[in-house]
Amino acid sequence: MTTSLLTQRGPRAGGGGLRGLMWLGLVLGGLLAAPGLAGTPAWAIRLKDIASFKGVRPNQLVGNGLVVGLNGTGDGTNVDVNTQELANFLSQLGVQASRDKLKVKNIAAVVVTATLPPFARVGSRIDVLVSSIGDAKSLQGGTLLLTPLKGVDGQVYALAQGPVTVGGFTAGGQAGGGVTKNHPTAGRIANGATVEREIPLDLLGKDEFTLTLHEADFTTSQRAVQAINRHLKGNYAHSRDGATIVIKLPPGYKDRVVPLLAALENLEVTPDAPARVVIDERNGTVVMGAMVRLSTVAIAHGNLVVQIKESARVSQPPPFSPGQTVVTPESAVSVREGENRLMVLPEGVSIGQVVQALNAIGVTPRDLIAILQAIKAAGALQAELEII
Repeated sequence: MTTSLLTQRGPRAGGGGLRGLMWLGLVLGGLLAAPGLAGTPAWAIRLKDIASFKGVRPNQLVGNGLVVGLNGTGDGTNVDVNTQELANFLSQLGVQASRDKLKVKNIAAVVVTATLPPFARVGSRIDVLVSSIGDAKSLQGGTLLLTPLKGVDGQVYALAQGPVTVGGFTAGGQAGGGVTKNHPTAGRIANGATVEREIPLDLLGKDEFTLTLHEADFTTSQRAVQAINRHLKGNYAHSRDGATIVIKLPPGYKDRVVPLLAALENLEVTPDAPARVVIDERNGTVVMGAMVRLSTVAIAHGNLVVQIKESARVSQPPPFSPGQTVVTPESAVSVREGENRLMVLPEGVSIGQVVQALNAIGVTPRDLIAILQAIKAAGALQAELEII
């Protein structure tokens, strides 16, 4: 059965199609007249949610370690990293062992990662993630040995150690097979690392601060500058570009930098964004911004239905004749095309209102993707069409 995307099917005289088009016009008219749809209110967002001060940022740490105490689920004999790590660890404890003789399945070579938050001080505790780099089957029940975590500069900033918590398991027998849930080769140690080195960041003594927007936009940057200057009651902030705002330290705040930054990051700004429609054709997802608009355009979209019916025809010979019964296949092919009329959308109608109207008469997401692509090709979609 053919389903029209713009009008409901009716008699060939056109009465049903006309009624469907009139009903769609009423739906669009109601959406245009509905409060809050034609002019969607813009919501103010805190500066701390769309921007950050330069230098106040987390840093990534990484290190390679060894997990011991596994119940035969460690690395196999084909992995040399674990035996090397174990030999180095034993040598630090004063035990000399040959790497060739270290072939145990209770250890696993792992990579340890962590995030060092801003203003982390010596002695602070941070979480670490432990991931196997060999052919270990599971890290369940293992303990991470003392592992230094380094930054990109090669300096050690934290030390990690402790029991590994794994959110999965593996169970199997000697004959093969088994059950595996989640990822048993990756685990976590809550508060498993201790900060040993601080990243210097002194807020006192600075004459200016830099605020960086997460999404560069000149309009948003200018609105943020106006909000900051309005709060400070002076021209202390200016935009360097679409993503960078330079704020000079006002007089009287040299010893009160933290209260100043706390007040600025809680200022509310209405962010702006370019009109964009994002389409994911793999799963039929359509996401569109509030600023998407349409120029005057006429739309008609229909499906072509091809129906093939197979049947068997039996040919029976006359009685007492030398003929034989023969079965011959028969195919009946019919082609039917949707009887859609053109729908004219006036200029300025938002894409959200069009989508709601089309959804009200049964448009599927994949049909909507085809319609949006056709509107963009016609030059009537005033937005960037991004296909992912």
